[in-house]
Amino acid sequence: MSQSRRTVIQAAGAGLLTQLAVGEAHAAEQAQAQGEIWSADYWANKGDVKLAMYRKRASAPKAGEPPLPVLFLVHGSSISAKPSMDLTVPGRGEYSVMNVFARWGYDVWAMDHENYGRSSRTSGNSDIASGVEDLKAGVEVVARETGQAKVHMMGESSGAIRAAAYAVARRDRVDRLVLSAFTYKGTNSPTLAKRAEQLAYFRTHNMRLRDRAMILSIATRDKSGTSEPETMQALADAELKFGDQCPTGTYLDMTANLPLVDPKKVHSPVLLLRGEYDGIATLDDIYDFYKDLPNGDRQIVVLPGVAHSVILATNRRLFWHAMHGFLTMPAPVAT
Repeated sequence: MSQSRRTVIQAAGAGLLTQLAVGEAHAAEQAQAQGEIWSADYWANKGDVKLAMYRKRASAPKAGEPPLPVLFLVHGSSISAKPSMDLTVPGRGEYSVMNVFARWGYDVWAMDHENYGRSSRTSGNSDIASGVEDLKAGVEVVARETGQAKVHMMGESSGAIRAAAYAVARRDRVDRLVLSAFTYKGTNSPTLAKRAEQLAYFRTHNMRLRDRAMILSIATRDKSGTSEPETMQALADAELKFGDQCPTGTYLDMTANLPLVDPKKVHSPVLLLRGEYDGIATLDDIYDFYKDLPNGDRQIVVLPGVAHSVILATNRRLFWHAMHGFLTMPAPVAT
């Protein structure tokens, strides 16, 4: 990418975030709002595989009321849905993306993919293709329960690849698409280069060790200090209830099979969110995806002071603000 083009992209991200004095305060105020948020659990069936689903809204749904906009959150390779998207960190403020967006008026859903969280354990490796099939099953449950034919979708890391691939497979089901910590081809990615050292293991094993040390390293592998230590300990506590193993499929895909999504086939409006220090993909890699998206309603935002874990970053309010702004953009006038 030319230096001038890189500067324009970085400036665009910085320009959006100049409003954060207002946006962050608003997000914090909403996150600390009093009152219980309504929640419910569901199951989706992918053949014999049962997929655990979680839902949050500001209040219980009532017969005859207009449906709320739906936001479907897609977790990544190492952490299941609720620790990723609905984490409680005592004394450290709001960390639940589900709570924040429920208070902003969304019907928020998340799902444990096969071999994660409370979902079925199988002999598979839960690769990206399997994750797309999970999303097909899960979104049908959402459509049935909410009456909404389309959902906004946000995925982080490999969850962003799953979300983008699902948007290609089911264009009719995805409205606005947020891809956080996404990687396209993986060119010059230090994280993927390091991960590729274990490629032979990923090819021959369907599960890998995901212990406390590995979970804590998510916050330090790119730049220490971008996530609070208390947050990562709470994340490990929540996730290790499901054991110290997780699938290898997305790691195999991201080290040996990229690219997995053709941007020319992604027709939804797209927001690409990248932490300033994220080692999973370079800005050039993200821009290569961005420039081939066919929909003119598209954005790249670089979040300062953030590494790979956008959702659990100390500066997570930047993520809330950028995504909320994108989801609430007015429809463009046809020309």
